[in-house]
Amino acid sequence: MPTVKDVQVRKPSDEEARQCKTWDTWGCDVSEFPWDYTQTETCLILEGKVTVTDRPAGAESVTFGPGDLVVFPVGLKCIWKVTEPVRKHYNFS
Repeated sequence: MPTVKDVQVRKPSDEEARQCKTWDTWGCDVSEFPWDYTQTETCLILEGKVTVTDRPAGAESVTFGPGDLVVFPVGLKCIWKVTEPVRKHYNFS
């Protein structure tokens, strides 16, 4: 089963950023919630700050914010902790 160590966080190329801007957007206020990935999600963070930890709770976490391209693997079970209101472009595959 994937863990947050398998989450990829990096800066997108110009072409990747252009592609992401064609995707739907999603936003969320400061909150904390569990999430199970039944598909791979790729997203470009436009605003905010998020820390994701494994579920059940683990010591590992990954944090990302504006300008980050993030890929979540299928099968990941995690907790999203939104510490600054987030807005992102996203795509499931």
